[in-house]
Amino acid sequence: MYLYNSLTHKKELFVPNDPSLVKMYTCGPTVYHYAHIGNLRTYIMEDVLEKSLRYLGYPVKRVMNITDVGHLASDADTGEDKMLKGARREHKTVMEIAKFYTDAFFADCDKLNIKRPDVVEPATNCIPEYIHMVQTLLDKGFAYLAGGNVYFDTSKLKQYYVFNDHDEEDLEVGVREGVEEDTNKKNKNDFVLWFTKSKFEDQALKWESPWGVGYPGWHIECSCISMKHLGETLDIHCGGIDNAFPHHTNEIAQSESYLGHKWCNYWFHVHHLNTDQGKMSKSKGEFLTVSLLEQKGYDPMVYRLFCLQSHYRRNLVFSWENLDNAQAAYDKLIAKIAALKTEGEVDAEAFDKLKERFVSALNGDLNTSVAVTSLYDVLKAKCNDATKLAAIADFDRVLSLNLLSAAENLRKKQAEEAQTPVDPEIDALVAARTEAKKAKNFAEADRIRDELKARGIEIIDTPQGAKWRKV
Repeated sequence: MYLYNSLTHKKELFVPNDPSLVKMYTCGPTVYHYAHIGNLRTYIMEDVLEKSLRYLGYPVKRVMNITDVGHLASDADTGEDKMLKGARREHKTVMEIAKFYTDAFFADCDKLNIKRPDVVEPATNCIPEYIHMVQTLLDKGFAYLAGGNVYFDTSKLKQYYVFNDHDEEDLEVGVREGVEEDTNKKNKNDFVLWFTKSKFEDQALKWESPWGVGYPGWHIECSCISMKHLGETLDIHCGGIDNAFPHHTNEIAQSESYLGHKWCNYWFHVHHLNTDQGKMSKSKGEFLTVSLLEQKGYDPMVYRLFCLQSHYRRNLVFSWENLDNAQAAYDKLIAKIAALKTEGEVDAEAFDKLKERFVSALNGDLNTSVAVTSLYDVLKAKCNDATKLAAIADFDRVLSLNLLSAAENLRKKQAEEAQTPVDPEIDALVAARTEAKKAKNFAEADRIRDELKARGIEIIDTPQGAKWRKV
């Protein structure tokens, strides 16, 4: 399997540290609000990666954090805590907010067939681990105390910005526009490992530490949670492309300084979902959620297909027109699958041949658009329907589009619509109404319709003629 490694900027053959277990870490949500569909694109593609690895025969252990403390409004460690902001907005405690939006996040994941990671760890569970790592970094000379906070000293590194070549001025105060300078820092790109009460008196969640009562910086969460459950080496670390800097950059800096060796071999970054106004963001006010898509009549599987039709390393543009196109593609695909018959035996040779292109797509840097196209190759293949259905079921272990169950539901719906009850007396009245309409005797047609309605019979006019059903 070849994957694009953000760390080396090239596709590389995936070779796990230990073939008996792939260790995979994915950055989880900050649970202060609903996840928008841009966030969920990242989780869909990470889900496809995990399922692809398992499909290709790799045992996987996947760990994800839940950020319920410590993530500030700016990734450069400034501004209001997002969790506290959510609590104020809804007049709840921080932990009530965290519980509500954690549950909402996993409900969205269930709707999108995103598998729950093997380990899900809230950040608030790991305070001792953060304190131990911070103390070790202080002892090793990679961190310092200033203004009551503990900072990581990036000047001690041979290379800080590992995902790209940046000039020093790019790492000045404005890591992001609008970020105020923190005068406690020795270097502009240093970052906070532990905040104390000296800086945030109103912080809702605080813990005792050797440096005073306070709480962890955001970046240290993922390092410690990963090491707690996956050990000192990591095969794949995933997240949105906007996490590459500063979050993932800071994770590498603190983790490798703490461990004294390389930490993670492969970095998998999913690119943005954009609208015509740019990157989708909660900070812009109203944002699109899975629930909103459902309210507008879209099956969540349509959004999953919409994401799979594009490569994870390309920005994807959302519009209702594009989603409608995905809806039409999904409906046509399900209709074609529903038309397949279950008779016959699976042709193993034909099945293996159909599978080759699908596996090749997964191995080629998770090319989901080609993987989806493989479904159409199956439908057009010169083999029996049993073989086609077996291949579709096999591919859907990774694509997770509910292909066979949706096709079965469509078949049932079509059977119900095609079934006309048999009752000679009712049939005769329906036929008489039809003749009355042909003769333009609408008064008689209406009389018959009203008579049938009084008897609990509804007439349905279709292009194939009038049908009836009991209501």
